[in-house]
Amino acid sequence: MSDFVNVTVADGIQTIRIERADKKNALTQDMYSVLASSLNDAEGNPEIRVTVITGTADSFTSGNDLMDFLQNPSQDEEKPVIRFLYALANIRKPLIAAVNGLAVGVGTTMLLHCDLVYASNQATFSLPFVNLALVPEAASSLLLPKMLGHQRAAELLLLGDNFSPEKALSYGIVNEVVAPENLEATAMAAAGKLAEKAPEALRLAKSLLKQDTDAVLKQMKAEGEIFGSRLVSAEAREAMQAFMEKRKPDFKQFS
Repeated sequence: MSDFVNVTVADGIQTIRIERADKKNALTQDMYSVLASSLNDAEGNPEIRVTVITGTADSFTSGNDLMDFLQNPSQDEEKPVIRFLYALANIRKPLIAAVNGLAVGVGTTMLLHCDLVYASNQATFSLPFVNLALVPEAASSLLLPKMLGHQRAAELLLLGDNFSPEKALSYGIVNEVVAPENLEATAMAAAGKLAEKAPEALRLAKSLLKQDTDAVLKQMKAEGEIFGSRLVSAEAREAMQAFMEKRKPDFKQFS
C-alpha cells in the first residue's frame, strides 16, 4: 500500500485522492498499485457504483516519478503501472476525473479512459513523452487520433507543449471547466447522479460506448514494449539527466 493515495467510499462513490503534494503528486509503482487495486476491487464491490479520482494542492498528477521509473524500467504485465493502465481499459463501472491542477503525461492520458472529466480553470495539461525521449502510453497514440484527428493529436503528442483547460475542453478531453472552488462539488454531483442509476444498465451502457477495448489493450501492449526499451535508451538518459540538471537536453548528438 502507499501513504500517498487516499481511498474512501461513501454513498456509492469511491473517491481516490492522490496525495503527494511535495512531489506534485508524481506516481511511484507503489502508488500505481493502490490505484490499480482500487479500480479493480470496485468492480466486485456492490457498495461502489462509481469512482472519482482527483489530486491535491496544485496538482492532479505530474506523471511518473522519474527516479522510481529509472530504477524499475521493465514494463511487464505484472508491473503496477501496467495493471493500472489495463484497469482503465477494462473497468465496467463509471470513472470520473476531477482535474484540480497539473496533469502531466499519464495525468492527461488517463483522462481518455474516464467517462466524465471536470477540470479547474487553473489546470494545466501536457503530454511530454517525446520531450523525454519516450513514446506515448495508455493507448493515447490510438485514442487521441480517434478523438481529435491526426493533426490535433500530433500537436499534443509530438510537440508536447502545455495546453490550457480551455483547449482541453475545445478538443473534447474534458466535459466542463469550472472555478477551483467548484470543482469537487461538480464532480461529486455527477457521481451522485450516476450512483443512483440502475447499476447493470449503467455498466451495459458504458460497454456499448466503449467497443474498442481489445484494440486499446493491444495498443497499450505495443506502446509498453517500446516505452520499456526507450527508458534505457541513450536519448532517454540524456533527457532525464537534462531534466534533473534543469537544462535543455542536447539531442544533436543522435541521428
